[in-house]
Amino acid sequence: MAAIISISYFASSSSPSSSLSSPLLLQSVPSLRLRLRRSIDILSPRCSATPSHDMDAAPSQGLYPLHRCKTIHLVRHAQGIHNVEGEKNHDAYLSEELFDAQLTPLGWQQVDNLRKHVKESGLSKRIELVIVSPLLRTLQTAVGVFGGEGYTERVNAPPLMVTNAGKSNRAAIACLDCPPFLAVELCREHLGVHPCDRRSNIIKYRELFPAVDFSLIETDEDVLWNPDIREKKEEVAARGVKFMDWLSTRKEKEIAVVTHSGFLYHTLCSFGNDSDPSLKSEISRHFANCELRSMVLVDKCVRSSDPATAN
Repeated sequence: MAAIISISYFASSSSPSSSLSSPLLLQSVPSLRLRLRRSIDILSPRCSATPSHDMDAAPSQGLYPLHRCKTIHLVRHAQGIHNVEGEKNHDAYLSEELFDAQLTPLGWQQVDNLRKHVKESGLSKRIELVIVSPLLRTLQTAVGVFGGEGYTERVNAPPLMVTNAGKSNRAAIACLDCPPFLAVELCREHLGVHPCDRRSNIIKYRELFPAVDFSLIETDEDVLWNPDIREKKEEVAARGVKFMDWLSTRKEKEIAVVTHSGFLYHTLCSFGNDSDPSLKSEISRHFANCELRSMVLVDKCVRSSDPATAN
């Protein structure tokens, strides 16, 4: 099983709930009006307030071979129309009018803020792959944050997103100078009952997002969503752990994952059980819209195809 051992944050000030308060892993960056901690500490000797001088005491740090670690950048989608209506009235999540909800204008502003950060921090140059849940709001967020610049038809390559995709009122986005994008159903939101969490047909997504790879999705129609049965929390968590295990087998060492609040919360609650309660709480804290958290994923199983190397 994979394990998560460290966290860093980015939350846009335009997000409705960007209150992050850990004194250990956050630092303020007033000029960007956000809280950010970019460094990733694989070894974190902060579990005990009182240092131990007993040489036989169990270490509070975790020590793992580098080739068994990868950095994952988890992103919750930006604000969608379902978020706005659901905050007014929770029953709105049952409305067919919110089917496969798109981003709001504020959501696109959050996308622009996060895009600015990943460019200025150099993160966009390090990410080797972007994995995205195949729903409209996550696709829009993913290509808006991690995609190329404006698209022109003179470029001999399909765009990541066509003009005005999903009523976005946005120009087309190019697929040049950015990592590849791969749609994966395992990281979808809580399945069932809520129409906002039912996806459109893949053939439609391929028209709106031509350069996104949908090859891992087996059916054109959404056969996973059930109008009468809501996926249990335990089932979401199990699906999330399966996704993390699959992620740990990927060859890429730095991956962005654009997904959903419920999926992230229930998945991350499965991790950190052998850690200090404050760290476990930090791992599983709810994500704000368009919040990015960077974590270290460790493959603890003897299945890594990437052997240790030395100079």
